[in-house]
Amino acid sequence: MKTLNKELQDAITPAMAINILKEGNKRFINNLKVNRNLLQQANETSDGQHPFAVILSCIDSRTSAELIFDQGLGDVFSVRIAGNIINEDILGSMEFSCKVAGAKIIVVLGHTKCGAVKGACDHVEMGNLTALLSKIQPAVYDEKTVTENRNSGNEGFVEKVSAINVKRTVHAIMERSPILKEMIESGTIGIVGGTHDITTGEVSFYEDTLIINNQK
Repeated sequence: MKTLNKELQDAITPAMAINILKEGNKRFINNLKVNRNLLQQANETSDGQHPFAVILSCIDSRTSAELIFDQGLGDVFSVRIAGNIINEDILGSMEFSCKVAGAKIIVVLGHTKCGAVKGACDHVEMGNLTALLSKIQPAVYDEKTVTENRNSGNEGFVEKVSAINVKRTVHAIMERSPILKEMIESGTIGIVGGTHDITTGEVSFYEDTLIINNQK
């Protein structure tokens, strides 16, 4: 597997980028990871990096973007925070990843059985976690189909809230970052949301969040 350089990165379109991730996830769930020389990749990226994707995922120990998408050193920018929420620092990191460093796709990745989402469903308040969970709370209130047992004990409710949280984050990225919005609208980059099933390892993308314009 070749280490990404500027020429290879430039040749990747947003549509190609999401397909690379899909193929990588297929390898992961079939335990067929690509043979890489990671030390060689470390050496080859020591003077610069050219990742093709920026992936916002949860801190959950079972949801390492590089592993579940079978990617190597220098392939993806990995942004991890409980509940895959955004703030100014994360938006700034994404703007750097895409505008400066040339990434072609933004992925907002939730996962099943998310502890942060469960905490938001239970309206947990604890130290600094309170402010973080408050960013997920709107997804809890947006979920209208479940009328009983609206708490972490209801697995179906938790997963519905998790999906809404991902979709709200995709929308918020474009709403709160004029830089990223312009890049998405021009076709320079794409954006998509999805979820990772921690039991099977499979990533499913939400087609209603996928924005890939064909200008570039």
